[in-house]
Amino acid sequence: MSPTQNTTRYLRLQQIVGNRNSSPPLEPIIPISASSWWAGVAEGRFPKPVKLGPNTTAWRWEDIQGLLDHLAGGAESYGQSQ
Repeated sequence: MSPTQNTTRYLRLQQIVGNRNSSPPLEPIIPISASSWWAGVAEGRFPKPVKLGPNTTAWRWEDIQGLLDHLAGGAESYGQSQ
């Protein structure tokens, strides 16, 4: 079985906001608290999550990369045109 080129990567919350208590510690992609991240999701500033199971929430890598591109470009909200 060969891997497909259209494989979607997912990131869990701790991979995005980091976790100093894990072993080894996870460095944040976006250095904010988990509660600030969830507030940003609710307000539409950050991408919506994908439910992978009843207790598993993740974000598409492409959505996080798009958010980082927008933040680097000076946009205040995710999805805001530049």
